Amino acid sequence: HLIDTLKDGQIKFFNPYKLNDPRYDKLPLSIRVLLEAAIRNCDGFYTKQEDVRNILHWQQEQNKAEVPFSPARVLLQDFTGIPAMVDLAAMRDAVAKHGVDPSLVNPKCPTDLIVDHSLQIDYSKWPPSRGGAQCGGQRGSCSKAACSDSPGGSPASVQQIENTPLLCPFHLQPVSEVETALRNQEMELIRNKERLQFFKWCSKAFKNVNVVPPDVGAVHQLNLEYLSRVVQVSDGFIYPDSVVGTDSHTTMINGLGILGWGVGGIESEAIMLGQPISLTLPQVVGCKLVGSINPLTTSIDIVLGITKHLRQAGIAGKFVEFFGPGVSQLSVPDRTTIANMCPEYNATVSFFPVDQVTLKHFKKTSELVTASSYMKAVKLFRSYDDPSEDPQYSEVIEFNLSSMVPYVSGPKRPQDRVAVSSMKEDFQSCLDEKVGFKGFHIAKEKQEIRVPFLHGGQEYQLSHGSVVIAAVISCTNNCNPSVMLTAGLLARKAVEAGLLVKPYIRTSLAPGSGMVTHYLNASGVLPYFNKLGFEVIGYGCATCVGNTAPLPEAVVDAIKQGDLVACGVLSGNRHFEGRLCDCVRANYLASPPLVVAYAIAGTVGVDFEKEPLGLTSDGKEVYLRDIWPSREEVQQIEEDTVFSSIFKDLRGRMEKGNTFWKNVECSDSLLFPWDHKSTYIRSPSFFSKLVKVPPPQSIENAHALLFLGDKVTTDHISPAGSIARVSAAAKYLMSKRLTPREFNSYGARRGNDAVMTRGTFASIKLQNRFIGKPGPKTLHIPSGQTLDVFEAADRYQRDGIPLIILAGKDYGSGNSRDWVAKGPYLLGVRAVIAESFEKLHRNQLVGMGIMPLQFLSGQNADSLELSGKERFSITLPESLSPGQELTVKTSQGKSFSVTALFDSDTDVILFQHGGLLRYVARTLL
Repeated sequence: HLIDTLKDGQIKFFNPYKLNDPRYDKLPLSIRVLLEAAIRNCDGFYTKQEDVRNILHWQQEQNKAEVPFSPARVLLQDFTGIPAMVDLAAMRDAVAKHGVDPSLVNPKCPTDLIVDHSLQIDYSKWPPSRGGAQCGGQRGSCSKAACSDSPGGSPASVQQIENTPLLCPFHLQPVSEVETALRNQEMELIRNKERLQFFKWCSKAFKNVNVVPPDVGAVHQLNLEYLSRVVQVSDGFIYPDSVVGTDSHTTMINGLGILGWGVGGIESEAIMLGQPISLTLPQVVGCKLVGSINPLTTSIDIVLGITKHLRQAGIAGKFVEFFGPGVSQLSVPDRTTIANMCPEYNATVSFFPVDQVTLKHFKKTSELVTASSYMKAVKLFRSYDDPSEDPQYSEVIEFNLSSMVPYVSGPKRPQDRVAVSSMKEDFQSCLDEKVGFKGFHIAKEKQEIRVPFLHGGQEYQLSHGSVVIAAVISCTNNCNPSVMLTAGLLARKAVEAGLLVKPYIRTSLAPGSGMVTHYLNASGVLPYFNKLGFEVIGYGCATCVGNTAPLPEAVVDAIKQGDLVACGVLSGNRHFEGRLCDCVRANYLASPPLVVAYAIAGTVGVDFEKEPLGLTSDGKEVYLRDIWPSREEVQQIEEDTVFSSIFKDLRGRMEKGNTFWKNVECSDSLLFPWDHKSTYIRSPSFFSKLVKVPPPQSIENAHALLFLGDKVTTDHISPAGSIARVSAAAKYLMSKRLTPREFNSYGARRGNDAVMTRGTFASIKLQNRFIGKPGPKTLHIPSGQTLDVFEAADRYQRDGIPLIILAGKDYGSGNSRDWVAKGPYLLGVRAVIAESFEKLHRNQLVGMGIMPLQFLSGQNADSLELSGKERFSITLPESLSPGQELTVKTSQGKSFSVTALFDSDTDVILFQHGGLLRYVARTLL
């Protein structure tokens, strides 16, 4: 009786208005999307009528009721997607051993898997104008380990690419940006052959799986440009598009009026198998935008301003929904840029309801035959200029767009904003401050040091604040064409003024998709990017995930000699200390045009208002204001060159694919043929002891594997970036007869649990109180030995000793990574006791059967006088409730209470089954 029709009955839809409840008109539009999904999927089992009533009664039930949400689709990228698909392949094996048809293990929710995180910067263009060769320069005589011309050669597969010799990035010969991208793509495909064969098998073996091959684009941008719709139509029904993805920055899709957020790989697997995601009915904060945007302010400045504003408002775990007259001034790319950063202030989503601007945007991508009439029929369409349409929110926060000025963020955290006008002064204070989130504690007498070095036959100097990495990245918060065009126009004006970037600075341009290269080229600014050294290095994640090519040795030596605080500047969203490069201690997030500006200046210690960027050939000073393009100039080029062709070109790229992918061979079998010699793809041990009845979950006489402090991020826990030669993962790979140049990255080997477990807690910045200094080490308490974290955990497991982790505040903050939970589980960790948790990570721990336990308010390890060397026991009652207090007993006779952070009865059931994977497998058994 809730079904209505459009187009003379040809298309059906569920109409919430037929509930005849006046409260619907006052619901936030993001809650209306949840309500429609609950109505459409109400089956009396996963989704009940009570769930529909709870959502409709949102004003009374917010922050209380647990409700299910079944999104329209799932989005995976390859780093987090491959373990999800490996788990499903392993689950097929497990149920087949119990006599169950393995084809039942099959995604029921449409799933897109984007292969975009495998790219590494092996080759970059070194035109003669930027300096001489850094190695011998003679082919066949290079001494660089990365060079395929070095004595001893490189793997045969590298030398046999179409009989074309690869150029060393240290050679003098210039390479065009097309050749550069092609060579990096070739290396990517060679390194990841096994992974690509597995992905190809997934696309054939599993229903509802669409694999987008490498070199098409980055996951978030493809989600925006190609995969998303205002509405979805399936089995004759029309309904709002919605998505969950295995990355916290999936939230940028909310800028299109499409509800979506990031979840862990565990949760995504459950949704793929037909189970809804469970969430506490959220509070919805209305963010009212007023005022006019300053012409010099970029969307990045607005993002960072709203990020700080909402972080201070304390909206963790809530929905944010934007409204007010200021919204109409924002283009769709502006909105997605703002929506992308909501994980940085711990909101679940930042939602921009569909309006006329949204529909105009989608007219460029698809034919909207009924979308407009449907969205208006169910009141999911907004007119921001009509305040009578404003819903009732949990609370309202007002933000004045005219208050924004240009900012950067750093030197270590995205929330630490610095006004560009104060940058020089702020960096000086960072040198003075004690070591911390903002400080480096450099002695006064060493702050003016300058270290000379030779590069390309010319002498340069490095000092504190010198820029050595400058990366323009156009994914996530910089997918906005206007921002990239601003950077390109700035580059053009800089070159025309005679300015250059010093050749030792590791510059790169990593477009989020080929569309970025297309519109930069069409607008005529790409050659100017190239002349400043910002050549296209390929398509996929690079600098953000630590895949920057090594710095010139002379630069590294100069940094070490002077103990310099060298800087990286990038237009990404991740820049924790040591992430870009071990020897680069200060990293700043900045808009793409500011990345170019700081690269030209060569230092972050510059006052753009008072000091010139550089001098022309005739000695004339050039200031940033002289070459900064106007907002009108950017908008004109965007209108003329971007929107007319961007989507058409992407569709051709998607449909054409690439020859390599088409030629990848894979098995047609129902079960994946695991290669036991593979170091990339391995069947994990999650189902090795699967029984129909789950075992008890109480913990007896556990040791603490780690004793951690505050702000332990997912970067500290989950392996990412390159594999250090002295790490436990390196030892494993060398035992498989691999050389360091064949290690690849943790991301590329995410389908091998043996590598990933050894990389868990392997961060060089991990602060373990058992050790007292940064590093991936811990104390094996029974023996008193200091070991790699994996080696200690392995010894504990061989002795049958369960493990816990002690931690401080905000444990697990950062972006979503499923190995943040899988790694600790395979290390033998059964519980984490912390002062507070990041919500998404807490859910991931539960999903792997690890208890998140919180100290009572006002208590922590220090106040309870815990040394961490005690043994801990936690007895669980037969009937465990969400939020229940439990007692922890130590071997020293001390007892203290903790709170079990289970959000719902579903969480308790998942934990009791040892996590979601085993629960799903048991339902099939």
